[in-house]
Amino acid sequence: MIGIGGDIGMRSKRQEAQKEMKPRMMATTAILATIMAANGVRAFQMPNLASVVSFQPIINSLAAPEGASKWKLRLSATDASELDSHSHDTENKIVLEQKTWMFQNKYPIAYEVASNVVDNDANNDDDVEVVPILLLNGFGVGSFHQHRLMRQLLLENNESQLQQQYLIYGIDYLGQGKSWPENCDDGKSNDELNLGYSADLWLDQLKGFIEEVIVPSSTSKKVHLAGNSVGGYLSTILTNRHPHLISSLTLMNATPVWGLNLPGWDGKLPAPPLPKMVGRALFDTIRNEDVIDKYLETAYVHREAFDGTFGDSFNECGTNNNALGAKIQACTESKGGHAAFASILWSAPASERKEGEICESPPTPADFYGALKSLPVDVLLLFGSDDPWCTPAVAKRMHTTLFSRDDVAVDAPPVQRYISLENVGHCPNHEAPTAVAKVLLPWIKASSALLSPTNIDDADQSRSKVPLVSSSGSAEIREPWGDIIAREVSIEESQDLGMIDRIVSSMVG
Repeated sequence: MIGIGGDIGMRSKRQEAQKEMKPRMMATTAILATIMAANGVRAFQMPNLASVVSFQPIINSLAAPEGASKWKLRLSATDASELDSHSHDTENKIVLEQKTWMFQNKYPIAYEVASNVVDNDANNDDDVEVVPILLLNGFGVGSFHQHRLMRQLLLENNESQLQQQYLIYGIDYLGQGKSWPENCDDGKSNDELNLGYSADLWLDQLKGFIEEVIVPSSTSKKVHLAGNSVGGYLSTILTNRHPHLISSLTLMNATPVWGLNLPGWDGKLPAPPLPKMVGRALFDTIRNEDVIDKYLETAYVHREAFDGTFGDSFNECGTNNNALGAKIQACTESKGGHAAFASILWSAPASERKEGEICESPPTPADFYGALKSLPVDVLLLFGSDDPWCTPAVAKRMHTTLFSRDDVAVDAPPVQRYISLENVGHCPNHEAPTAVAKVLLPWIKASSALLSPTNIDDADQSRSKVPLVSSSGSAEIREPWGDIIAREVSIEESQDLGMIDRIVSSMVG
């Protein structure tokens, strides 16, 4: 347990870090107001992240449901490349595969799949339910930012010894991480021509990925979505557009806004002179080592969670090279980075459209809270309470919006629950992976069971009442860098917003 004096000292340092932000950083934050509200704590991140894990091949087979074809744990999809690399934790029987999928038959998208190693001699393939989970990142980080949570989810599942095989996916959005057009040249190459890095592009990418890569391997033909920051924004809009693909939705400090939609350019490359100049200057500012460190110190409660003190890889075999800031800075040398950042700055919010609809011209921006209110799936809010941007007031507004849903599901009313994580900042997936896994796994297990008409009432009760923290509604969970308090927030508490909180939450989205 962190002592009171230590906790005060930690918070004091964090407050000092916020006060010491350079004038140029404050200017950047002002210009990127929407991005800051979404996830301004992290610098933009580029490809070519060096791997620090050893690789071993492994093949295991699982069974699809009756009537479906058999498939291999070494997943493949149409136009997917061969496996790039393999990280295998033999002791804990978990494995991470790094792969590539082609988006629109043109853009190579980097993604990863983590899973438990299945002992085929001890399990009957026909008894295994395959449950996919897709973890969506915030702005500026690749799927490596999900490695801690991937690992903890699989370790928790190992302990449960249930007949479920979890496939946990991480993916890099086009124009971030390792997902880039093949021949980038500062927005001037043929592969970048007319490419606009936007929420709508990422949503199309995610829909295609789910349909082509995830669904064929899923017992339910659906996926559980869990998104952090702008990943939560994308998850919400994606679920609203394509609810038939989603089993449940988890929002981790989700931003309710995205897209500045600045005038003078539609964001499609190549950039005009002024946006190109502005984008280059801002990009070079936020990838400065000191700026990255200050942003992270503002976003996290525990500095030790990101500074390399503790392991930060899937195998937890870390040195100081695992510091999050060092990873980000080391990956900002792509020839397409400046152009992509400018395109994102000028991009519009996600457009308002449903499955099969053609986007209007000009498009109508999607209403995040309107999308929340119409979601027909179960939604879990999992928010770090010390986030300076997506505050508890924002989470409570989302909670009450979800509670007001009606007539959105035919079979049963959807469930919404809100778990607050105290001593956690903007990135609970990375700062509190153990706590998140202990809450998320029972939520997914309760809502992912294949339902039949005879047991649907019991299943609904389970989803709404299964203990996510403890029977008392609160629990202390140990992370390597400090203790986390997980607490369930009642709808009555969320509805009891003070005037200031109402104003603050209405200003963000």
